[in-house]
Amino acid sequence: MFLNGNKIKADIAYQSIYAKALKTIYIIDNYISLKTLVLLKNINVNVQVIIFSDNINHGLHKIEYTDFTKEYPSINITFKITNGVFHDRYIIVDYDTKNEIVYHCGPSSKDAGNKVGSVNKVNDNIIYHPIIDKLKDNKELEI
Repeated sequence: MFLNGNKIKADIAYQSIYAKALKTIYIIDNYISLKTLVLLKNINVNVQVIIFSDNINHGLHKIEYTDFTKEYPSINITFKITNGVFHDRYIIVDYDTKNEIVYHCGPSSKDAGNKVGSVNKVNDNIIYHPIIDKLKDNKELEI
């Protein structure tokens, strides 16, 4: 749980989740920004990141993404649309492996700590697989 005003604690929590990934990180969040990317800057090498988003309010701009990729060329990020079917946010670490972890996130990573919010580990990952498998087939998001 993040309390109102604990932005640094929230950032550290998201970064520690991302640091667990050995193969993949899937982020489902319609309200992304440059901060979404910055929190990924220390992930393990060769981890594939897919951000599923409709980029509502155009919080992330192409120039920011371009600058990020120049500064962190080893981070492989792909963007795909969510088609407007997600309200909540999720992080899926190492999808479809024995190390898979699914997190249900109240706040977007870019806003965590602004208000009281929580990130909770999901106990029954398998129920999310049909939804995630469909998402992976979605069109790419143009930033």
